Amino acid sequence: MTHSTEPKPFPASMAWLLDNPFARLQANRLVRRLPIEAGSRVVDIGCGPGRLTLPVARIVGDAGEVLAVDLQPEMLAIVERRSASAGRHNVRTLRAAAGDGAIPAGSYDVALLVTVLGEIPTARRAATMEEIAAALRPGGRLVVVEAVFDPHRLSRDAVLALAAPAGLELEREDRGRLVSLIQLHRVH
Repeated sequence: MTHSTEPKPFPASMAWLLDNPFARLQANRLVRRLPIEAGSRVVDIGCGPGRLTLPVARIVGDAGEVLAVDLQPEMLAIVERRSASAGRHNVRTLRAAAGDGAIPAGSYDVALLVTVLGEIPTARRAATMEEIAAALRPGGRLVVVEAVFDPHRLSRDAVLALAAPAGLELEREDRGRLVSLIQLHRVH
């Protein structure tokens, strides 16, 4: 019997690990480091239960929008429930696999890949970066966050090697003890 070494998405049955008071505190700290402001249009790829989606939706306000993208309908149901409960009308959800081309082109100021890139099957990562670059407006930014303890974490060099062919260049890097934030911008 063969076993696949390809990573799997974080299971929806474990969403509580990402959606608890400690995780929300960490998410709020991270969101303050993101290049997001009122009126921004943001796509949160691999949004899970919305640990970043909802804090970002508060920042962008009614003039902005957050598109929460996930492969798992159970995760999107959590996002929809939490958005409705919080009175957030600026959150939309999209069930799609990263790299499928389902994200509208030229629509977003910021794209987020928070502890997600390493969960995308290796063969789909280049297509994912191309899709994200296409989804960004000129000058738009992609923020890739990798956590030290994530078993699927990609190195800085691996992220940059995927980003460059898609027309994304390093803008800034913020390395913390537990989390590394790589901010790229669309060059054309």
